[in-house]
Amino acid sequence: MASFGIPDLAPALEADLAERMAQVEELLRKQIEGKYPLVIETSRHLVEAGGKRLRPLLTLICSHFGDPKANGIIEAAVVCELTHVATLYHDDVMDEAPLRRGVQSANNRWGNTVAILTGDYLFARTSDMLADLGPAAVHLQAQTFERLVIGQIMETQGPAQGEDPLAHYLNVVSDKTGSLISASAQFGAMLAGAPREYIDSLAVFGEKIGITFQLADDVIDIASDSKESGKTPGTDLKEGVPTLVTLNVMKSTNPADRELQELLKGPIEDQAVVNQVLGALRVHPALEQSREQLLAIAKEARSLLGPLPVNDATGALFSLCDAVIDRSA
Repeated sequence: MASFGIPDLAPALEADLAERMAQVEELLRKQIEGKYPLVIETSRHLVEAGGKRLRPLLTLICSHFGDPKANGIIEAAVVCELTHVATLYHDDVMDEAPLRRGVQSANNRWGNTVAILTGDYLFARTSDMLADLGPAAVHLQAQTFERLVIGQIMETQGPAQGEDPLAHYLNVVSDKTGSLISASAQFGAMLAGAPREYIDSLAVFGEKIGITFQLADDVIDIASDSKESGKTPGTDLKEGVPTLVTLNVMKSTNPADRELQELLKGPIEDQAVVNQVLGALRVHPALEQSREQLLAIAKEARSLLGPLPVNDATGALFSLCDAVIDRSA
C-alpha cells in the first residue's frame, strides 16, 4: 500500500501529491491562526488529530485532468478538508460522541456550545477562502452545504412512514458523505480547467466512492476490533444510529433474529450488551451482505471512470476504488 492509502500510484504523481499535500497541511494550519487563543486551540484540536485527508487528496488528483498548477487548487483542497472537519464538530455534538480521530471529542472536552461554535468558525474560514476562488466555486460549495444540512435533517427525522429504511439511509449517506467527496473531485478538475465532461464524470464518481467509503466504515465499525473507522467501536449501537449492517439485520425474516432485532431498535446503553451485539453481528450473514452491497457500489464507481482519459490520475482513482473495498475486507 502506497502512501495516502492508495496502492500503485505512479511515482511522478505520488511525488507531486506528496509535495502539494504538504502545502495543504501548511495552509490548513494558517487558516486557524488568529488572535483568539481558545478558538485556535479548539479549531486545531481535530485538524491536528489527523484523519485520512481523502477530500483534499481527491481534489489534488482530479486537478491532473487539467492544469494541476493552476491557481486556487491548494486553497480548494483546504476548503474541502475544513468543511469536513467542521461537520465533525457538529456531528459529535448530535451523537454525544466521546472520541473522534482517536482523541477526546471537542464537545466532551469543552462542551456542546464551544464545539458548535468551533464548527461555525471553520465554516466561516472556508467562506472567506471561497470568495477568492470565484462564483462557480462559491456556488458549488453552497449546493454542497445545503446537501450536508439536508442529509443531517433526514438522518435526524428518520424514514417516513412506509419508506424503506435502507433506501432512506443510503440517501442520507449520499447527502452527508457523498456530496462533499463529489465536490472535492469537482473542485480539483474545475479549477484546473478540465473539460466539462470530465468534471461531470468526476462529480458522479465522487458521490459513489463517497457512499462506498461510508459503507466501508459501517462494516469496519462492526467487523474490526481496532478503531479504523475513527470512532469508538459500537458508538452507533450505543446511540441507536442505524448503519448498513444493522439495517440488513432488521430486514431479516429469520425468527432467530428477533431478539437481536429488538436490541437494535433503540440505543444500547449497557456496554456489556453492546459487546454482545457486536459479537452477534460479526457472525451474522448481514455483515457479508453489507460487504457485497458496498462492493456493488464501488464497481459502479469504477464504471463511471470510463469516459476519462487513460493517465496516471485515472489510474489513481481506479486504485482508490480498490483501496476502499480492501478496507472492509
